[in-house]
Amino acid sequence: MPIAPVLMNPAYRCGSTTPWGGEGLRMMFGRDIPDSRTGESLEVSALTGLESRDPEGEKLTDLIARFGERLTGPGFAHPFPLLLKLLDAKDWLSVQVHPDSCGPQEGKTEAWHILFAAPGAELVFGVLPGAHRDALEKAARAGTPVEKMLRRVKVKAGETYYIPAGMLHAIGAGIILYQVQQADMVTYRFYDWNRTDARGNYRELNIEKAVEAVDVSFQQGAVSETPMESGRLLLVKEKYFGLERFSGFEGSLPADPRRFSLLTAVRECRLSWEGGSLTLPAGRTALLPAQGYDLHLKAPAAMLAYPSVQDL
Repeated sequence: MPIAPVLMNPAYRCGSTTPWGGEGLRMMFGRDIPDSRTGESLEVSALTGLESRDPEGEKLTDLIARFGERLTGPGFAHPFPLLLKLLDAKDWLSVQVHPDSCGPQEGKTEAWHILFAAPGAELVFGVLPGAHRDALEKAARAGTPVEKMLRRVKVKAGETYYIPAGMLHAIGAGIILYQVQQADMVTYRFYDWNRTDARGNYRELNIEKAVEAVDVSFQQGAVSETPMESGRLLLVKEKYFGLERFSGFEGSLPADPRRFSLLTAVRECRLSWEGGSLTLPAGRTALLPAQGYDLHLKAPAAMLAYPSVQDL
């Protein structure tokens, strides 16, 4: 029997762990968030201690153990390759970089889709032309002078940004975004805006490792959308994952036995299949199994992410 879509309940990162977080997920999606500094909602996560769960409370890792590659597709059960989040940045996140390769994963490449941006909101998205590693390291150790070397990009809702491993980046204040990434949390914090906690302590920096990992050549902008069919657009197609956007879409969404997919409703969506249906509220995500049902999707606004396979 095919496996039905699985509505996922998130885990959260909040409080002192995300001092830059706010209450945006409550205001935008009506979330019952755990804290007034809730920075991340991990919509689909197999990270230890931060696992997302199905409506009965079963962890994603347990679902994978039960269904195996029928759920994930061949080669994607261990380790589960993707992590999907919603982020609320009330304040600037630290300026950071992810390495190309670390441990059993292959680094951390990610993509962001901007759901909300306050007027004038910005990202740090690489470094300014002419900046080089030695100068970056010297400026970062001095503190504030490094800000003059960071490339800032103004953003607006509806834009998508691709962040390959090695790109120096930071999410600015007043932004709520959707993020899909490789399921690796290795992050080197390069600069934290001289921020201190209630006791006057600075957050730990990893300047030497960050400088070693950074690629100063990246000068990218928002990605271009490629139409696939009416109301369905391709945003990212790369080594680790694909990312699509639905806008006013109604049509078929066949199961792909090669891999799972993750469907996130930006506005309420409706899934139906032989013998069942699911209403996906705004801000919620469903895991679509590899050996699942062929679906009919009505999606005024939604995102679809999936791991890359060789012939995609």
